[in-house]
Amino acid sequence: MRALISDDAGSVTIGYVEEPTHGQRQALIEVQAISINRGETFLLEAPAPRWRPGKDIAGVVIESAADGSGPAAGTRVVAHVGEAGWADLVAVDTDRMVALPDGVSVEVAAALPLAGLTALRLGRAAGLAPGTSLLVTGASGGVGHYLAEIAAGCGALMTAVVASTARGGRLREFGATTLLDLEDARSGFDVGLDSVGGNSLGKLRRRVTPEGRVIWFGQASREPATLDFFDWVNGTVGAPVISFDYTASDRPIGRDLATLVGLVGSGRLHPVLDEVRTIADAAESIAALRERRIVGNLVLKWG
Repeated sequence: MRALISDDAGSVTIGYVEEPTHGQRQALIEVQAISINRGETFLLEAPAPRWRPGKDIAGVVIESAADGSGPAAGTRVVAHVGEAGWADLVAVDTDRMVALPDGVSVEVAAALPLAGLTALRLGRAAGLAPGTSLLVTGASGGVGHYLAEIAAGCGALMTAVVASTARGGRLREFGATTLLDLEDARSGFDVGLDSVGGNSLGKLRRRVTPEGRVIWFGQASREPATLDFFDWVNGTVGAPVISFDYTASDRPIGRDLATLVGLVGSGRLHPVLDEVRTIADAAESIAALRERRIVGNLVLKWG
């Protein structure tokens, strides 16, 4: 079967691999759409032996799980897998997928898993509630767009730091206030979320109230986050810094996917698809993500 595999030069090529076998609690999915996440493109720069990329997929179950769990054959589903999802067929644990309602396309669904799960779980970690003020850096990707709608749905007030006015357009439509420079942010936010790294984390922390919280969940700049120790000892700021990993949750992936799909189906969450391309465009799509030429999510149709 076909699969996107490492080309040993930091990108992918279409290759051929053996079809997967599936266990008792796994279903076999025929993939119809995938989403490429920026973090996955970095893993391609130094891929582990025998590793294949691919976390976010949507398609149709062609063989249901032998133990009777999960969707039946013929059901359209979205799933979040650990790796090797960019292929014709993928064996997926039934607790990592959810059936799609008629009103949600596989292209839209494919954009949900990693970015949507991250935003949903970040919202919980942030304790979003009516009136909560939220400052978010690096907000113009898929996570930021989902988070803006989730925050608005909770009655929270989100301020997003973006690289350009154009990249902040949809965020404003979803109710967020946008800034082009973190230095322009006021002080006294309840929560700060940083995914940029470098000196961004320290600047963010100075704008969060000491009674609030700062959550670090990535370094898109590829620069290690830096903090000034004197910020802790001079009494000017004091919000604790929490490291966040979206996979560190007791809630099953499938349960949170069902929440996201339900929000999309009811019109309360709108995945931002910068573009829907084809599998033949995979290498160019990876380059576009690395170079930040994409706003929101990038989906490839598989066919």
